[in-house]
Amino acid sequence: MNKAIFKYINLRSGITLTLATLVFQSCVPTKITRETKDTLPDNFQNVVSTDTTNSAKIKWKEFFNDAQLAALIDTALVNNQELNIMLQQVDIAKNEIQARKGEYLPFVGIQAAAEVEKVGRYTSQGANDANTDIKPGEEFPEPLKNYKVGAFATWEVDVWKKLRNAKKAAVIEYLSSVEGKNFMVTNLIAEIADSYYELQALDNKLEILTQNLELQNNGLRTIRLQMQAAKATALGVKRLEAEVYKNTGELYSVKQEIIEAQNKLNFLIGRSPQAIQRDSEHFIDQKIDTVYSGIPSQLLTNRPDIRRAEYELQAAKLDTQVARANFYPSFTLRAGVGLESFKTKYLTTMPESLLYGLAGDMVAPLINRNAIKAQYYNANDKQLQAVFDYEKTVLNAHIEVLNGLSKIENLRQSYIQKEQQVAALKNSIEITNKLFSAARADYMEVLLTQRDALESKLQLVETKKDQMTARVNIYKSLGGGWN
Repeated sequence: MNKAIFKYINLRSGITLTLATLVFQSCVPTKITRETKDTLPDNFQNVVSTDTTNSAKIKWKEFFNDAQLAALIDTALVNNQELNIMLQQVDIAKNEIQARKGEYLPFVGIQAAAEVEKVGRYTSQGANDANTDIKPGEEFPEPLKNYKVGAFATWEVDVWKKLRNAKKAAVIEYLSSVEGKNFMVTNLIAEIADSYYELQALDNKLEILTQNLELQNNGLRTIRLQMQAAKATALGVKRLEAEVYKNTGELYSVKQEIIEAQNKLNFLIGRSPQAIQRDSEHFIDQKIDTVYSGIPSQLLTNRPDIRRAEYELQAAKLDTQVARANFYPSFTLRAGVGLESFKTKYLTTMPESLLYGLAGDMVAPLINRNAIKAQYYNANDKQLQAVFDYEKTVLNAHIEVLNGLSKIENLRQSYIQKEQQVAALKNSIEITNKLFSAARADYMEVLLTQRDALESKLQLVETKKDQMTARVNIYKSLGGGWN
């Protein structure tokens, strides 16, 4: 008989819960979302190959074969303040998982309390207490003291998986923060390498300007001697002097750029300003190693920013489910057990001082649900934002690689032309100087030839720096550096 009653109660409870669910589901608003568009072509533009060899798989210590640059990056990965801030953010996201996990487990606590109470005699409780004897000859105590000790528990039954989805969202947010850290590492390594190559280029520019000033000063001495011999005019002297002053001023500008470049590197490394150890002597002779791009679909797994955007999208979808569950009833169980007495000597008297309780609540929003509707709509809109952000990140990654591959090839061709230009102008300077010493060329030819040669050498150094930077950027664009 008892089993039949128990089954009947369970059946009625199940029917009631089902009907309640259908009623509340019919009142839940819905919004249409869109699927993500992350399709990529089979090959990069102008690269007809199915070779999956990808430079992004190379660890940064192997990609950068300069020991001094590697030492700078190693130091930065430990000391960079912004990266350390990000690491704390990752730890915060990890702690959030524990917090969300604890929400769907029972909350258990202990309680100890003591109180004293005096009620008016001419009240229903006061009149009743005054006429009550605890035992013959002993009246009800006034004022009344009360002592209580016990344990209590509350548990929200996660019927709609709201709390579990919130915990899953926290896990995904943690993974997203890890990818954010990886993306920061990639950018930090690339920025240090760019600044290092810029510093080397500035050293070479300083050397070129110094050598050029030495040549110009020699020419200036020659033209002054020619003026004394009436073979040149004061105009030629002044023009060459002006050129010397101009390049001397440029020399000091480059020195200032070197100081700023060193300080920028020190800031990225997270240390006080000091000299940066580097080998600039062979900068112009450095070979540009081939960078292998692989296929576009590898960007989805290699680039930390794409994976972060993907995790953010997954978390946004779970947040939408959590917000939707707020429309459904929540079920809470509460229980407590303990001892209570108005005198401490009766506190352990059993069963008279024993108290316990068990209760269950169902609470559901019925009227004026604007707040939870707004929360749900916001969660839905954030999910759409995450979709667009993911698509934008994928598209941006693809375009970055295309631009990088094109830039590497165009800079290679440009460097070849500038090398030939420098060689031609170097010969022109030798010829012009000989002609000028023999008074067969005027100062303007010397001046213009030296100026063109100087500009071509500086442009060659700048192009080499651009080549090194382009190699770093394509490595970053492919998703290398963080591993």
